[in-house]
Amino acid sequence: MGKDVIIALDFDSKDKTLAFLDRFTEEKPFVKIGMELFYAEGPAVVREIRARGHRIFLDLKLHDIPNTVKKAMAALSALDVDMINLHAAGTKAMMTAALEGLTRPDGTRPLLIAVTQLTSTDQSRMEKELLIREPLDQVVLHYAANAAEAGLDGVVCSPLEADIVHHRCGAGFLTVTPGVRFAGGETGDQKRVTTPAQARALGSDYIVVGRPITQAEDPVAAYRRCMAEFVKS
Repeated sequence: MGKDVIIALDFDSKDKTLAFLDRFTEEKPFVKIGMELFYAEGPAVVREIRARGHRIFLDLKLHDIPNTVKKAMAALSALDVDMINLHAAGTKAMMTAALEGLTRPDGTRPLLIAVTQLTSTDQSRMEKELLIREPLDQVVLHYAANAAEAGLDGVVCSPLEADIVHHRCGAGFLTVTPGVRFAGGETGDQKRVTTPAQARALGSDYIVVGRPITQAEDPVAAYRRCMAEFVKS
């Protein structure tokens, strides 16, 4: 599977989102619809963006008891997205139930990936607030292994952890990595960050990029720069 850049559509309305996408007259970028946009506009905005020809990563990070997640995934499978996620912390039982719910009667389903530790989390915060005292990279690796054993397609992790995840779970186990910024750019609330070129070198399969593209003076140029550094370098 080839590498790709996923643009995080972190907007609070359909109008802002479509106005942004209208700027792309030559490309149809892979996009991520997260909680902000989905909660503001609901499933209709997913269908509209899909109808425009975009691949979609639906980033809702489900985390609940297995039966609830199974039913939610069954509802979301009707949206015909390409990728969807949940929290690996929900346990293997929850991840297995999610797969069951996501799989359609004809056997097809979107890719299902698990969030290991958010890229806004660092070792200190994980220890003090979550009471997890193992090294962060080992926690990520353990969660990734659980996801692989549950039958998932990959994980969301930092680019810094992509290589160890592939080593443990196999080259075909996807690493979808946020926390990517251009050299010299602001890191915002991200703690574990790299540039697109570094993410490529570290083995990321997909990078998720939000503000460096969506808030750029020329978003199309920023997207093309990202593609050049991550996919074509």
